[in-house]
Amino acid sequence: MTPPPPAPTPKSAQLAGYPSKDDFHMPWYKISLAVLLPFSLLAVTAATTYADSPKTASTAAETSKKPADTDQSTEDRTKGVVERKSSEASIAKGDITFDDLKFDIEKDAAFDKSALTPDVKRLDGIKVKLRGYILPSTLFKDTDIDQFVLVRDNQECCFGPGAALFDCVIVEMLPGRTTDFVTRPVTVEGKFKIDTEKYKYPGGKGPGGASHFAIFKIEGMNVK
Repeated sequence: MTPPPPAPTPKSAQLAGYPSKDDFHMPWYKISLAVLLPFSLLAVTAATTYADSPKTASTAAETSKKPADTDQSTEDRTKGVVERKSSEASIAKGDITFDDLKFDIEKDAAFDKSALTPDVKRLDGIKVKLRGYILPSTLFKDTDIDQFVLVRDNQECCFGPGAALFDCVIVEMLPGRTTDFVTRPVTVEGKFKIDTEKYKYPGGKGPGGASHFAIFKIEGMNVK
């Protein structure tokens, strides 16, 4: 007797190369974390191996002998990135940046509500426009997307293990609203919310001691 053929793979899974969210009894964003975690651990292992190599140590020693660039301030050299916080006028119109979401927390540290600054907390509940990239590794399809992760840049380091908690925002589109995946930056418009319960790691314990993989979300109205 010939065994029955295997069940067809859902189309959404075929598009993105990941299991369909309908095949799991857990939220889509937790499935994404399960996919990202092994790659994050591999990256950490590779980085540690490279840092411990004799060649790397030699290069670091040579670099330390070079004179510092006197045209650059110490702050610029250590930060490497210029913050671009919104003006009061821009915030009044709802135009914010990822720098407006920053607060004092180490990567993979447990989240404490008291760390949120007044400038961050005042954004809770207001209508905003935030520019960033749709993180492709959290998608299950390329079109008619109703939930995704918006990140600061187009690197894979802004969500999940090893990422800064303020570098990602979960976007949940309002009923009947969807968007399509694009590689260019997009602007998401909708109500900004701080949710310190929904996006916890299971049991409140994640990689490296982290308790959450996100705390910010936008109830999306439009994506342009």
